[in-house]
Amino acid sequence: METAIDKGTAFGLLHLKVSELQRSIRFYTEVVGYRLLRVEGVTAALTVDGVREALRLEEVPEAVPVPRRSSAGLYHFAILVPDRRTLGLALRNLLEHGLHVGQGDHLVSEAFYITDPDLNGIEIYADRPREGWVRDEQGCYVMGSDPVDTEGLLREADGHPWTGLPAGTVTGHIHLHVSRLDEAERFYAGLLGFERTAGDGRSVLFLSAGGYHHHIGLNTWAGEGAPAPHPKAVGLASFTLVIPQGREAVVRRLQESGAFLRQEGDVWITRDPSGIEIVLTESL
Repeated sequence: METAIDKGTAFGLLHLKVSELQRSIRFYTEVVGYRLLRVEGVTAALTVDGVREALRLEEVPEAVPVPRRSSAGLYHFAILVPDRRTLGLALRNLLEHGLHVGQGDHLVSEAFYITDPDLNGIEIYADRPREGWVRDEQGCYVMGSDPVDTEGLLREADGHPWTGLPAGTVTGHIHLHVSRLDEAERFYAGLLGFERTAGDGRSVLFLSAGGYHHHIGLNTWAGEGAPAPHPKAVGLASFTLVIPQGREAVVRRLQESGAFLRQEGDVWITRDPSGIEIVLTESL
């Protein structure tokens, strides 16, 4: 693929809009496991390593709630933890807080699903070893949604304290509601350069860089032609893609296509066809 995005592409800062900042800070530190880095006015910077801002929470005055599957935007963002023990510890902490926890053994990974107080979707997951991932005849990864071995995970966590998200935790992927799947595929695959790795091509697609099972999930489960969210809606404000090599080629393709694009200092900001804002940078 001549337009393939750099295989080292990863996620940087994720920016969410929330309705009550202090409530969200408590949730993301006590339940999810981020650490508070700083609070400045109506925004809070959260971190995993104590240095780099990984998640930004911004309180929106007179915030508008977003009913599930009602607009384009965030379906969920996914927190990738380093190993099964960490996933077991996370599960135990979620259960101790009384949350409803969804689950899925996706063959390439084991995952749990929750929502924050504003119904922003969150996946917490651990990958299985890459050498065990299987591709079908079309070259797509074989993924499922089987029950997770929760008892086994909790046994692995037994006797170990939960201390939040450990070093090595990253944003592993992001899954989006989009207005039109074909337009979204042309943007994320044709312009940004992600490779198609799974999906039915009718209502859901998964795309990746460097052979990962997926970095980007796209679906039309909010309906074909789903509208952009209200300007004061809670949810996704933007996400950052760190493209170590070849960002200039991505920017050039965006410019030539007529996509929205503006430069702010060392970063470029674009929007996908559903209006979702993406920051393009070369380093964390």
